[in-house]
Amino acid sequence: MVTEELQKKQDHLEAYLKQLGSVVLAFSGGVDSTYLMHEARKVLGDRAMAVTMNLASVPEREVADAIAYCKKEGIRQEVVKMDQFGIEGFAENPSNRCYLCKHFLFSSLKKIADKEGFAYVIDGTNLNDASQYRPGLKALAELGIRSPLRHAGLYKADIRALSKEAGLPTWSKPSFACMATRFPYGETITEDKLSMVEKAEDFLFSKGFKQFRVRLHEGNLARIEVLPEDLWKLFRIHEEVVRTFHSLGFAYVTMDLQGYRMGSMDEVL
Repeated sequence: MVTEELQKKQDHLEAYLKQLGSVVLAFSGGVDSTYLMHEARKVLGDRAMAVTMNLASVPEREVADAIAYCKKEGIRQEVVKMDQFGIEGFAENPSNRCYLCKHFLFSSLKKIADKEGFAYVIDGTNLNDASQYRPGLKALAELGIRSPLRHAGLYKADIRALSKEAGLPTWSKPSFACMATRFPYGETITEDKLSMVEKAEDFLFSKGFKQFRVRLHEGNLARIEVLPEDLWKLFRIHEEVVRTFHSLGFAYVTMDLQGYRMGSMDEVL
């Protein structure tokens, strides 16, 4: 049941989207961008277009989910494959890596919007993001990217509730951030390392874990974060986990006793 307050936020969102007139949405297929795409399509129809970035730091299953959703809903979508390693500073992984990456990627989205005749580029930033270390938000502000969910005062929990009410399949989908967040700042990011992390997380996903991270340290140490209630589940299959991770190239496999938490790599800043 959507509360009166939530309904007001949704009304505010729809009024804002109508005001924008036409939009290109950075569409990942996650909770936030799927709800925003649903709303943009409802308000703007064909004047809302999805662009999905196929990047080394995005799991293939996430790109496939985004494509499948747009195909099912008949949403106009462009899938753009881009080389993140061509972004100056990305591989070196400084503390402002997200700024460098977002600035490059959203500059490209703006070019697509201009070429296709759309007025604005929008993204799925919500109010929770504003309270965390998000250097990419500076890039969005500099480029004039609009964030309708944040503008409407929506938090992640709000978006999940509204998504559930709308019957969206992503309402309970776990959050999967860019895989570059699996590396400590200063740890060089390579295609091989990203592949190790993606395969390790695919394995945990296949074992029924929903919200988790595999963080990579010193090139060959895996630090696994799962929800606190899943720690015993992980320990029960630890031998299989170790064998699998060793086969992927990890020399050491560890379990983080604090459990999953968003942005754990930012704790040292």
